[in-house]
Amino acid sequence: MAGRARPGPASRGRVGGALAGPGRARLDLTPETGDPPPMLIYKVMTVAEHQSFSATGVFEGSADDRRDGFIHLSAGQQLAGTLAKHFAGQGPLRLLACEADALGEALKWEISRGGKAFPHLYRPLTAADVLWDRPLPPDAEGAHPLPADLEL
Repeated sequence: MAGRARPGPASRGRVGGALAGPGRARLDLTPETGDPPPMLIYKVMTVAEHQSFSATGVFEGSADDRRDGFIHLSAGQQLAGTLAKHFAGQGPLRLLACEADALGEALKWEISRGGKAFPHLYRPLTAADVLWDRPLPPDAEGAHPLPADLEL
């Protein structure tokens, strides 16, 4: 389903399902409820930001986040562009995944780069919000390629 981002297959169990009829999109259904899996959104942090977050369990935002009054997040299909525009040439990073619906009313989708709606979080990010995090090392050119097993 367009706009759905999911962790790799080892991260969560899935039961594939399809809706009958022409023109219907395939849905991956969760085995527990039969519902579509949650939409994941992502936060990219520097190693220093991540170390502070790990120590306190609360992330008040990067300097850019604090300047703008919200925490910048990305949907799966926006992640590569975010990394290229805002993090190219930086050292190792961390990628954190959150379930969009679990962030509640503090999550707003607002028009931003390229006229696209981006997720913005109007409260601190907490450790309880994070489903998983993983390293994003730079390649030889200073770009941060997404892990091959990350399903976006």
